[in-house]
Amino acid sequence: MSKRSRDAAHPTLDATSKKIIEQLQEDGRRPYSTIGRAVGLSEAAVRQRVQRLVESGVVQIVAVTDPVQVGFSRQAMIGIQADGDLEALADRLADIPEVDYVVITAGSFDVLVEVVCEDDEHLLHVLSDTIRTMPGVRRTETFVYLKLRKQLYNWGTR
Repeated sequence: MSKRSRDAAHPTLDATSKKIIEQLQEDGRRPYSTIGRAVGLSEAAVRQRVQRLVESGVVQIVAVTDPVQVGFSRQAMIGIQADGDLEALADRLADIPEVDYVVITAGSFDVLVEVVCEDDEHLLHVLSDTIRTMPGVRRTETFVYLKLRKQLYNWGTR
């Protein structure tokens, strides 16, 4: 991979862009004028920078919900030991609507997925009828979340 394509895939953020991201992480609906005052730019300059950050895929501006509050009372992390093409398996797992996180790992598990389900019956269905039946899945271990103590989205700028 050339240096140019590597740079395009991983843009370098200057201190001002990082400060803008931090402002948005605190409040994704914060007005550009307020962000501008905090980082020393005009409202228009902040708007342009945010647009570039979104278009380049550096940031996404989304509403984060509490799964329990919207009817999904069961969350779990599932460790998967697999055979074959891990990237193909990870892509198939990512297509499952209940899966909100997929990562290929090193260690005891080849892939970790986080699932958000309505209840234990729903989790059992996703696990038994969907994940365990996929080609390449050799073994699973499920870690049911009993209580969420911390979940942050403010990493990446410090």
